[in-house]
Amino acid sequence: MKLHGRVALVTGAAKRLGRHVALRLAAEGADVAVHYGKSAVEAQQLVAEMEKLARRSHAFSAELTSVREIETLVSNVAAYFGRLDVLVNTAANFLETQFGATTEATWDASLDTNLRAPFFLSQAAAPHLRTSGHGVIVNFADIGGLLGWTDFLPHSISKAGIIMMTRGMAKALAPDVRVNAIAPGTISMPGDPPEWQEDYIRRAPLHRTGRPDEIADAVMYLISAEFLTGHTLVLDGGRTL
Repeated sequence: MKLHGRVALVTGAAKRLGRHVALRLAAEGADVAVHYGKSAVEAQQLVAEMEKLARRSHAFSAELTSVREIETLVSNVAAYFGRLDVLVNTAANFLETQFGATTEATWDASLDTNLRAPFFLSQAAAPHLRTSGHGVIVNFADIGGLLGWTDFLPHSISKAGIIMMTRGMAKALAPDVRVNAIAPGTISMPGDPPEWQEDYIRRAPLHRTGRPDEIADAVMYLISAEFLTGHTLVLDGGRTL
């Protein structure tokens, strides 16, 4: 088990890709702190699933637009588990807004959740990650940060910021902590509009969407690749080509 003895904090772990990543880390031997915002029921269900894998797990609620709550979250995780080795910043929103219709509230909601929160989470976690001997941060960008979607412009700007933040933090935290990012394309998730998948299949050279397990595989690679830092792994079936 590659992550035996390590503790990981996964933000936005109760649903969607965060859930798949958290389960994979537990399957690889990690004890997992499950962060959630409003999805308390789903978070507790996830904790129960990981406990069936004989892993320690606990759910922690925090509003990630508040730096104070971020600091409390990280402090509580470190106190509960006694250490913190891995931070995976998956929590994000995906707000559609055309350029001319973008409001201050939409801008703030996109940037605060998608960029500001991962920065301050990483800042709060850094002292614990430095002392672990295996400190790793994995940030979640997406290909909107590379392509610049006009109907999701604040979102795209926030994800482009994640890519540059990853590069800057990799230098700031080296050599004790490695920092990398993943930029997924469209991943097939239950409940997503079918037209998203149809458009992506048409545009991507591999003519398919991604699977959640492929994202979890990529996260595991970034955690285990000890000579890799400051990199953004684009997992998009060739869409950005």
